Amino acid sequence: MNYLYNKSCPRSPSPQRPFQTMRNYHSLPLPLLFVLILPIASLLVVSTDASTAHYYSKPLSSSSSPSLDQLRPLKNADNETIYRASKQLCWNCIGESLQFLFYQNLVRASKWELPLMWDSDLERYARWWAGQRKLDCKPEHSFPENDFKLGENIYWGSGSSWGPRDAVSAWADEEKYYTYETNSCESGKVCGHYTQIVWKTTRRIGCARVVCDDGDVFMTCNYDPVGNYIGERPY
Repeated sequence: MNYLYNKSCPRSPSPQRPFQTMRNYHSLPLPLLFVLILPIASLLVVSTDASTAHYYSKPLSSSSSPSLDQLRPLKNADNETIYRASKQLCWNCIGESLQFLFYQNLVRASKWELPLMWDSDLERYARWWAGQRKLDCKPEHSFPENDFKLGENIYWGSGSSWGPRDAVSAWADEEKYYTYETNSCESGKVCGHYTQIVWKTTRRIGCARVVCDDGDVFMTCNYDPVGNYIGERPY
């Protein structure tokens, strides 16, 4: 059985960060590497059997994003190009970190969205929360109800074999429930994890995976700026 939770929120003033290690992202210059940008209209994330997986998403308060109006995605980008761009946007990343970034940038490329950049502070926060969940592996968000400060998708899988590709595939598979024309999700379904991944103003991501003490897997990704605002389309 799957358990999903999603909540949309209206625009609100940018909140204070809840942890001291987070820097002010929006004061940073954009890396030149964004000019490598992705997209192609039909790149696939291979779906997996998520019958024993739990995944959640909850959008947060707004924050301003840098202007990228002058940048345009490159046409005819293939998977290898997107992988190279993701690797350049993920300094010193190896293994799972690069997988989280690459597979989510594949999803964004299919909608002609700029690729996400790996952020070490978001990764540090995600690793902290994954460490908190290692003991019980409960599929819980890191922020109290109505007090979210970052975009967040989480995933739980029974057994130790689940990896970043599984989590991203499960989240991205929600696209089939989303209708762009009406900007709505199919009745009784959830698509907020997918829309957070492809949200047009989201720029940075950090994720973590942990094998819990009971042998199951917990994964979490944090996003900034956040998405899923009521009345706004993701792309």
